[in-house]
Amino acid sequence: MFSRLFRSLFRLCVVFSRKVENPTVPLTPTPSATSLTTMALAGIIPSTLRPKPHPHLYEINTWSWLERMSADLGRLIQLEDVPDSTWDSIAELGFDIVWLMGVWRRSPESRRITLEDPGNFAQFDRALPGWKPTDVIASPYAFAAYVPDARIGTWDSLDRVRNKLHARGLGLFLDFVGNHTALDHPWVREHSEYYVQAQPQDYESNPSFYYPVQTPQGPRFIALAKDPYYPPWKDVAQLNHFHPAGRAAQLTELRTIASHCDGVRCDMAMLLLNNIFQNGWRQLLGDTPPPQEEFWTEAKSAAPNLTLLAEAYWGTEQRLFNLGFDFAYDKSLYDAVRDANPQQVRDHLNAVHPYQNNFARFLENHDEPRRPEVFPNDRLVADATLMGTLPGMRFYHQGELEGRRIRLPITLRLAADEPVDPFASALFQKIVEITKQEVFHQGEWNPLKVIPEGDNSSGNLLVYEWRQQNHPQTNSQNNGQNKWKVIAVNLSANPAQGRVRWPPNTFASPHYTLYDELNEVTYPRGGAELTNPGLFVRLNPFQAHLFDLTTAAPQS
Repeated sequence: MFSRLFRSLFRLCVVFSRKVENPTVPLTPTPSATSLTTMALAGIIPSTLRPKPHPHLYEINTWSWLERMSADLGRLIQLEDVPDSTWDSIAELGFDIVWLMGVWRRSPESRRITLEDPGNFAQFDRALPGWKPTDVIASPYAFAAYVPDARIGTWDSLDRVRNKLHARGLGLFLDFVGNHTALDHPWVREHSEYYVQAQPQDYESNPSFYYPVQTPQGPRFIALAKDPYYPPWKDVAQLNHFHPAGRAAQLTELRTIASHCDGVRCDMAMLLLNNIFQNGWRQLLGDTPPPQEEFWTEAKSAAPNLTLLAEAYWGTEQRLFNLGFDFAYDKSLYDAVRDANPQQVRDHLNAVHPYQNNFARFLENHDEPRRPEVFPNDRLVADATLMGTLPGMRFYHQGELEGRRIRLPITLRLAADEPVDPFASALFQKIVEITKQEVFHQGEWNPLKVIPEGDNSSGNLLVYEWRQQNHPQTNSQNNGQNKWKVIAVNLSANPAQGRVRWPPNTFASPHYTLYDELNEVTYPRGGAELTNPGLFVRLNPFQAHLFDLTTAAPQS
């Protein structure tokens, strides 16, 4: 099956290089969601789609995606012009959510600042050799208004695309940038009180930290937004999260956004927490008391059906879950896997076990380097298998499935062409195809114990299972079989081996078959052996097994 899949994928890679109607999304032939399409046409798809357990998210840099599609098709493509077959291909890959990053109106002032800063030119040269000023756009996180940018489309066209996604069982995520706005956002002049402000002497002593603006009430000095650990961002104004009217205005905007999508990715969500905001801006807030409620508590009340995904760091994830977030970036896991530290990975997974279903696992996103730079192909089998089969949100970035290496600055309209990596494409194709199976979404995840066998390398193995009990009355496709997957990964640069142990009475049948769906190899094993001494696993550096475990008839 997978050899055919690889050949199909290779043919698709060739097609993509020739620029056809679906220029950026690889295809996998799977059944279409006919019933969902019928429901959508009948007008009975719910207005908000809640993600299924352990959803797969696909992040698209909307502006660059449309630019590349326009170049490939030889005409201007806006969001509603994207061919239906492209949305089909995303759904067929098994994705549940499309995050259209960067839909909101861009800031001319942000573009000017970006273009005038020679510090940006080296990254532009790497991404698009021979770039011109017309290739530079504003940052999507310096938004001038929460309305679709004219390059992208309109509210109506966005809603039509959302309906298309719903018809394919896909939810739509957009951005919510709660911490700041562009310097030329209307609020800066019309409601400067919504922002953190400084006195003239503060500006005079450190002008690079503030933005002077003339308002109807006179001159104001608006603080530039910042992460507490870094210099200010030059093109965005810091909102005052303790100002009641400003907070109310933010919630009004969020309600509007919620009427057009199913979820939002919340930029730097932890910066809005009362204590972090107060500690970061204490010198300008003075004695202003924090609100009684956290912003995100109010946000969840304002848009209760909206799925919230937090970009969050510094150990704030569990606080954000308690305030109503459904998912949050798992940067700690990313770092541990990057460092090839199996014990740190194991400790992290054990420490956050109650929240496993809430973390977003990724090998790249637009804030991180491209995957091949951090997780090269010689360790990709283990790293991609791990991230693709853990519980929680499985997060993929545009170009990741094809093995793209060029990191696109978010202030550049597109990157140079580059070839598809056949090895990475084939591997990701297998993983997303396998993890479409229901057991990875409706099953129960359990870590498994690995004991030493022959040497002391077993600590480099991570082994876990997904199990779904058969319920014939609700799932006739199970055909009487429980669904059972066993995943083993070696996260080290050395061979590793050990015995996998299950609790007593796990194996009721005398005979089992383990089919390795990654490597296409079948292993017959007896139930007694699996019980004691346990399943022997030996893996070369950064390799993995993904077993489908089923009962088997006795061998003749």
